[in-house]
Amino acid sequence: MVSLFETTHTLFAELLLPVPIPKLFTYRVPQDYNEYIKIGQRAIVPFGERKVLTGVVTHLHAEPPKDYEAKYILELLDEERVVSDIQFRFFQWIADYYCCTPGEVLNAALPAGLKLSSESMVQLHPAFDWNDSNFEFTQKEEILLKRLAQEPLTYTDISKILGVKQVHSILKSLTKKEAIIVFEEIKDKYKPKTERRIRLNETYVNNKALETLFELLGNKPKQEEILLRYLQEVPVLQNRTINKQGISRSALLQADLSESSLSTLIKNNILEEFEIQVSRFDYTTTNEKQEIVLSKEQAEAEQSILAAFEKQSTVLLHGITGSGKTEIYINLVQKALADGSQVLLLLPEIALTTQIVQRLKKVFGDVMGIYHSRFTDNERVEVWKNILNGSFKFVVGVRSSIFLPFENLGLVIIDEEHDSSYKQHEPAPRYHARDSAIYLAQLHHAKVLLGSATPGIETYFQTEQNKYALVKLDKRYAEAQLPTIIISNLQEEQQRKTNKGEFSGLLIKKMEEALAAQEQVIIFQNRRGYSPSISCEDCHWIPKCVNCAVSLTYHQYRHALICHYCGYKESMPDQCPTCTSKRIKTIGYGTEKLEEELNLHFPDSNVQRMDLDTTRSKSSYENIIEQFEKGETNILVGTQMLTKGLDFDNVSLVGIFNADRMLHFPDFRSYERAFQLITQVSGRAGRRKKTGEVIIQTSQADHPVLNFILNHDYLGFYRAELHERHQHAYPPYSRLIELTVKHIDKKICRQASSELAENIRAALTDIQVLGPGEPMISKIRNQYLMSILVKVARGNQQLALIKKSIQGEIDRLNKVKEFRAVRFIIDVDPI
Repeated sequence: MVSLFETTHTLFAELLLPVPIPKLFTYRVPQDYNEYIKIGQRAIVPFGERKVLTGVVTHLHAEPPKDYEAKYILELLDEERVVSDIQFRFFQWIADYYCCTPGEVLNAALPAGLKLSSESMVQLHPAFDWNDSNFEFTQKEEILLKRLAQEPLTYTDISKILGVKQVHSILKSLTKKEAIIVFEEIKDKYKPKTERRIRLNETYVNNKALETLFELLGNKPKQEEILLRYLQEVPVLQNRTINKQGISRSALLQADLSESSLSTLIKNNILEEFEIQVSRFDYTTTNEKQEIVLSKEQAEAEQSILAAFEKQSTVLLHGITGSGKTEIYINLVQKALADGSQVLLLLPEIALTTQIVQRLKKVFGDVMGIYHSRFTDNERVEVWKNILNGSFKFVVGVRSSIFLPFENLGLVIIDEEHDSSYKQHEPAPRYHARDSAIYLAQLHHAKVLLGSATPGIETYFQTEQNKYALVKLDKRYAEAQLPTIIISNLQEEQQRKTNKGEFSGLLIKKMEEALAAQEQVIIFQNRRGYSPSISCEDCHWIPKCVNCAVSLTYHQYRHALICHYCGYKESMPDQCPTCTSKRIKTIGYGTEKLEEELNLHFPDSNVQRMDLDTTRSKSSYENIIEQFEKGETNILVGTQMLTKGLDFDNVSLVGIFNADRMLHFPDFRSYERAFQLITQVSGRAGRRKKTGEVIIQTSQADHPVLNFILNHDYLGFYRAELHERHQHAYPPYSRLIELTVKHIDKKICRQASSELAENIRAALTDIQVLGPGEPMISKIRNQYLMSILVKVARGNQQLALIKKSIQGEIDRLNKVKEFRAVRFIIDVDPI
């Protein structure tokens, strides 16, 4: 029998490419690769006329494609597979469930450093002679040709040099004049980190040779000192293999040893300098490894979770803020690792959870890897490789961590499972990491623990349907008490004139008391910038974004008006551009303005701000947290970043600056989000024995959601919210599919959305289709938007067919001439 992999056999490979096309691509395998190629390896392949892409081999066979001649694979990038069968199945499920292509999933899954691709480069034509050319050149063409005489350039380089956005017409003209050629250059994005090191020449790695060497160096004390230092740091006589790793030059010369003496030792081949590949991660572990001692309540909760895992694969741990869920996580991770399983701990935004990551690192050391968006491409590749080679058995990461190459996943923990950060919005795949991780765990036959003080309504509903087990943790850790919550009625304060500007007199008084007692304060306002908008007091002009249907936010520190949707920026005007009035006022409060006002109220206190603007750099968030932990900051003002798993001993007061905006957001989930945000940020107060206080500023003191928060009554809120959703058939009593229609022309956008809604209603008569209608923001980045909401009743078993039918209607509309440029976006389970 002839093997498929016999070297004389013509072999074909199906490749999944990171492109939004719903099919695999067939390539011919060069015979030299026949015995090496494996499913799951990366391969470089030609794509289209000139492009080169990195794909992953999914199938191998001997059948050539019928409709075209297969191109050859250019190169295999891996000796072993980097994508497993389970990952392929997972990618396909994501594509099917969230209505996108497997290629889009692959593009999201692989770190950029693993996706080699080509870049178009421009160089002078080898036969081009400026003096002998019969063509005339424009000024821009001459500038470009002079630069190309020095080196080849990318399209981006050319755009910058010429100061134009579009370069195609210029390049087309120069190509016709036979002055340039365009070619593709493959870019390897991953570069291993290397380090120059020093080691002892292997000739001297034995007692006798070293004795002779020291005799020779007897009258050269500086060289002798360096050699002794090396042997202290790298004891080669105890273990000769460690000599291969050597020591860095800086470490060797730490004790003010002579650089010139070291150079002499290298020159005389006693020591040798070499380059070694090193990790980008700091594996140094502290000796502070803590023994986790669980309270009675924590121990009971852990045992309940383990017992529930015997019967069900998914458990919800509903633990109030400060109840010590992290300690339970640590114990469960240790048990899973002891069983030989891999563990994934998902956090909403890992850059915002420095405290928990630092604590876990102390416990798990170098078997723990971290994966998040602030890592460089190279760092992400190294995490991927460390999971493949077994170095990282426990990974703490953000939503994209679900795509990592786990082989033996035994436990998935999803902390703050309710958090909206787990949902990917743009680009596709628009997946929810919590729900996707549950399916991933099923593929691995792993267990899932969901943790939250304020579980999502749909999640808690699953426990009542016996889909998930429920374990409760109702007491705070170490005898700490839940904070006392006080509603500050702004209307009454304004009537009595006890307010201090936009702050209630009560909040200012409580802040004064806390600061006098050397305690810390957190102020929460979920709006960054100085003010959401500005306005002319005479003609009521409000500056709008030129690309989006939103007003511009004023940022004082940049003295600019900025769009938070597209990034458009313009300077703060000195006068109204409409009526020339200089009476321009700010409207509303952002965190920047609160910081300014608090500095005026409390000039002797150190006020810090924590929002997207102050945490853009890689370590800025950690610096703010460290200063607050050390007590260097007295008042911390911030957005919802403050709700993310922070634990400070000395915070006795939390102020919610404006609860009303959260309660009146036009969305069926607004009450749920308000309850979660306010409860979570309130939980930062009184984490130890002293009971903390929370002041909620509102003009609606009797709002039912605030009453539930006041009484720490999650179950009461859940029941009330469930009743409302049942009446209006919102999740969990239905599944939602949101369709967004985008086009640069408003009329075409409306026409396309109307036809799509009508076609879906005609094709799917048993489901509810709402819209089309304009979303709250009807234009973003010069694209007009229309929205359609499809409601699928709970229990409807035809969800896959419904999605397929919707996709079919979109495909039909895209074939209509006037709708070819219309973009249709399908968002399954929008939030």
